Amino acid sequence: MWTTIEEICSKIGSGSTPRGSNYSANGIPFFRSQNVYNDRLVYDDIKYISEEVHQKMKGTEVLANDLLLNITGGSLGRCAVVPADFNCGNVSQHVCIIRSVLVEPEYFHALVLSSYFAKSMRITGSGREGLPKYNLEQMGFPLPPLTEQQRIVAEIEHWFALIDQIEQGKADLQTIIKQTKSKILDLAIHGKLVPQDPNDEPAIELLKRINPGFTPCDNGHYTQLSDGWTVCRLEQVTNYEQPTAYIVNSTTYDDSYLTPVLTAGKSFIIGYTNETAGIYSNLPCIIFDDFTTDSKKVDFPFKVKSSAMKILKIHKDIEIDYVAMFMSITRLVGDTHKRYWISEYSKLEIPIPPKAEQKRIVYAAREIFTQLDEIMESL
Repeated sequence: MWTTIEEICSKIGSGSTPRGSNYSANGIPFFRSQNVYNDRLVYDDIKYISEEVHQKMKGTEVLANDLLLNITGGSLGRCAVVPADFNCGNVSQHVCIIRSVLVEPEYFHALVLSSYFAKSMRITGSGREGLPKYNLEQMGFPLPPLTEQQRIVAEIEHWFALIDQIEQGKADLQTIIKQTKSKILDLAIHGKLVPQDPNDEPAIELLKRINPGFTPCDNGHYTQLSDGWTVCRLEQVTNYEQPTAYIVNSTTYDDSYLTPVLTAGKSFIIGYTNETAGIYSNLPCIIFDDFTTDSKKVDFPFKVKSSAMKILKIHKDIEIDYVAMFMSITRLVGDTHKRYWISEYSKLEIPIPPKAEQKRIVYAAREIFTQLDEIMESL
C-alpha cells in the first residue's frame, strides 16, 4: 500500500556540528556528507568527537541499520545503509538519519536510489539546495509486505552481483588490452611482429645514407637482433627543439580558432588560438613530455604552452610511427629525477629495422590496434 516516509519511521532528523568544530584526534566517528556514499560509509577524512561531546549530541546518534541521507549541496540524495555491526557515531547537519520500523533497510535504500525518489524530492534553495525535513516526511512510499521486501532485496542483490561480475570482467579485459598493446609494441621493436625479408636493404645502409660516418652501437640488450637490423642512439635519427612556452591569458582561447595549444601531461590539447607567431608546422614530429615521458605523434600545426615539452623531428627516411612505438614503451633505467632530461633520453639505443620492414611493422601494429580499439569501444 502507499504510505509516507513519516508513517514508517521512528526517527527522521539531521545532525549538528559540534560547537567550535570540537573534533578530537580519535573517539566517536562523526559523519559528514563527504563520508556518505551510495554503496557504503567512507572513512576517508573522517572526523571524531569525544565521548563527552557525543553524550551532548545524543539526538544525532547513528544506529546500526539506519539510513544516512545527504540533504544539502552537491551530494544531495546520496544515501548509505549503516552496517549491522556498526557500533556508534554521529552526523552533521548536512546528513539526515532515517530510522524505519518494520521496513528492510536495503529495500528503503533501493527506493531512495531509484529514479522515483529523485523525481519526487521537493528541493528548496537557490544557492545551496536542500531537502527540508517536512518535504522528506511527506514523500510517498510504496510499501510491500515485509516478506516481499526481502524477496525484492534478494533479487536486487542477485542482479547487482552479476553486474559487478560483468564490470570486473570489463575492467580485466581493458587491462588485458592495454597489456596486449604493450606486448605488441615490444614485439615490434624486437623484430618479432612481422617476418623479415632478405631482399630488404639492411638498416645500416639506410643509416649510412642519413650520416655517412655512422657507426652502429653494440647490440646491448638486443642480443637476438633480427637480420638486417642495427642499433643506434635516438639522437642519430632525431633532432629536437626546446619550444618557447606560450603565454596564456584570459582572452587567449576560443573553440572557434583553428590552432590547438598543447601542454605537458597525458591530455595535450588545452585550447585553441588564432595567433600565428610560434606555430610549429614543419611536421610530422613527436611531442615528448619531459616530466612523464609521454610521447605523441602530431600531424597538425600547433603551439606549445609548456617548457617541459620537447619537439622531436624524425629524419624523413625513418618511419615516425616506428620511433613513436619505441618511445611509448621505453623509459630511462635507474633514473631518480622527477623529470627526464632530453639529453639523457636521446642517448637511448633504438633498434632500427630496414625501411621496408619499418613500414610493415607500422601497418601490422595499426591493424591489430584497430581491432583492439574496436573491442575496447564495444565494452
